[in-house]
Amino acid sequence: MTESHGEPRPGPAGSDGEPVYADRVYRSVPGVISGVLLLAVAAWLIGDAALNGSGRTPWVALAAVPVFAFPVIAYTLRPAVRADERRLVVRNPLRTITAPWAAVDALRAGYSVELLAEGKKYQVWAVPVSLRQRKRAARARERGGQVHTSRLGMVFGAAGTPSGVGVQGSSDPNRAWSDQVVGVLQDMAERNAPRPDAAGPVVVRWCWWIIAPTVAGLIALITVIAV
Repeated sequence: MTESHGEPRPGPAGSDGEPVYADRVYRSVPGVISGVLLLAVAAWLIGDAALNGSGRTPWVALAAVPVFAFPVIAYTLRPAVRADERRLVVRNPLRTITAPWAAVDALRAGYSVELLAEGKKYQVWAVPVSLRQRKRAARARERGGQVHTSRLGMVFGAAGTPSGVGVQGSSDPNRAWSDQVVGVLQDMAERNAPRPDAAGPVVVRWCWWIIAPTVAGLIALITVIAV
């Protein structure tokens, strides 16, 4: 179950006569929820240790904050995929991959979702693959009908379509959510690759605001424990 947006923007069609769509954004809602819960529990434990601990305990607790908090943010809250008419932006825990559509070779969903661009392969963390959803999708296809989704299922992924929620623009809502997303993005790649403004190289940037504080916090934590 994930978050996604992709409704048409109000206003005229684009310069090529095609309708203009807002950015499509995909991320894992369970991942975000688990990250928020982990940070809340850690804040409570670390705050208690910092306020009520004795000796070096408060300093160890404070030094552990960036070592724990930034990786949790990186792997749960940060991953997202954003797609517009010109490019695909994949935000992974430690890197951001920006791929113009003309540079995208393919997107595929095996045991994980992968972006193939300029002969290289990149994992797409924000779109996790669920084998359980795929099995549910296979059973739905065997029954030969589309499963209707309740409002509760749309929120929690507990009922309705195999993924619990349909993806805007997907041609087959009876597929697992990750497969629907990959299908939509692949269609966007094929449709937008010829656009003049969709050309250019793939750009990979490291997320230093995650890496640097984590490394600094680790050094501080080792120093506090060792002294």
